[in-house]
Amino acid sequence: MLSADRFRFLNQEHSLPATGGWNDPALKKLWLYNLHYFDDLNAADAASRAPWHMTLLQRWVAENKPADGNGWEPYPTSLRIVNWVKWSLAGNALPPDCVHSLALQARWLAARMEWHLLGNHLFSNAKALVFAGLFFEGDETERWLAKGLRVIARQLPEQVLADGGHFERSPMYHALFLEDLLDLANAAAAWPRQIDQADSDCWRKAAGDMLAWLEGMAHPDGQIALFNDAAMAIAPAPAALGDYATRLGIGLPQRTAPQGLALEHWTDSGYIRMASPKAVALLDVAPVGPDYLPGHAHADTLSFELSVAGRRLVVNGGTSRYGVGPERTRERSTSAHSTVQVAGQDSSEVWGGFRVARRARPFDLQTAQAADHVRVDCAHDGYCRLAGRPVHRRTWSMDAHCLTITDTVTGDHPAVARFILHPDARVERAGDAEWTATLLGGPAIGFKIEFGSGRLEPACYAPEFGKVLATKCLAVDLAGGRGVTHITWN
Repeated sequence: MLSADRFRFLNQEHSLPATGGWNDPALKKLWLYNLHYFDDLNAADAASRAPWHMTLLQRWVAENKPADGNGWEPYPTSLRIVNWVKWSLAGNALPPDCVHSLALQARWLAARMEWHLLGNHLFSNAKALVFAGLFFEGDETERWLAKGLRVIARQLPEQVLADGGHFERSPMYHALFLEDLLDLANAAAAWPRQIDQADSDCWRKAAGDMLAWLEGMAHPDGQIALFNDAAMAIAPAPAALGDYATRLGIGLPQRTAPQGLALEHWTDSGYIRMASPKAVALLDVAPVGPDYLPGHAHADTLSFELSVAGRRLVVNGGTSRYGVGPERTRERSTSAHSTVQVAGQDSSEVWGGFRVARRARPFDLQTAQAADHVRVDCAHDGYCRLAGRPVHRRTWSMDAHCLTITDTVTGDHPAVARFILHPDARVERAGDAEWTATLLGGPAIGFKIEFGSGRLEPACYAPEFGKVLATKCLAVDLAGGRGVTHITWN
């Protein structure tokens, strides 16, 4: 919140007019959703904007009549309920008309939970009912609490996999879900007589597992990897979530850089971390998501991201927007990820903003770890719908100074492996099949194509919503269905 009527969400600034503006059709729906969330009530420096907040709260009630507009859709209603309750518990006096509205919002939400969407939406609905049920008193509010607790008990073992990963396979949504769990654990500590200890223990255990997963799937810069729908600056950073967990007494040992080579495999969610003292590679050998809920999936099977000397080098294209349109389709496409595209097609048929038709399924995963190298080998069937039923297989082999990526594609279709480079990388040609990349004064990193032919292409990198940066991509045309690329560092 930049002033009493101006806001920056998703890297875009807009103002509210003197009256109305909450449902401006000229603005993106996701931006308007953020306007209705009221996240700024609980920002770290929110107290300095308390007069603005008080005015905005009362204005929202006056200008957003029940059941009318974006703000009354279940998801923004859920987030707003939690934010208003938190703000009140932090010592702020919620005006009487806002208290009345808060009760109406909870009543409205209790009858309109998003069973048709499931996933993180439904969990957020249930969390909001728990918060409203704890905040208010009375027979109806006890029913809100009971309903929220029932849904959480049903959804938690489904959405949090045994290895601690969230079942939608998006690091961003994983972090958002983890924040929800930590908030629930916090609420259980604030209202110990109204939350069973068994429920609290379950939430805390799941939060610890999710935190361990998130720390493992973070780059050395402390931020998440960009697999599926993921962007930075939406969910709290892993370190902030770790600090929150520590304040709640949910602790984990600090992750330390490996002295040698290490391989960590989250077998249920389908991600792998390869690490040496100088480099970290994060590998996607996962299904695109639950079969019944692939809305946040990208066609990114067997993609990877690589950091060297603590800085990102090979990246995926990221996510800058939702909705339906050519840019949303491009960002979800295989060509926007560091993996192999066959015959100009996507490995999974992404369409319609949040839809997936035929999707890639990884198989024949093998891992190996020795004193001098770690190795991962996996294939997927996403291109089997094409003539000849081609299969893409990728092998990553890392030693102390090099990551070698070997791609094979069966059949006669043209195929290209893309390695999207972080915008900070300055790339120069060093030979017929060699390039050198330098990361802001860091070490020189070599790319050498042993098999196939390479070229630099323009590419895009979207680390945050509303932010698209120009960058470069090393594209390697497979020769006879085979490509071998070495990435070396000293």
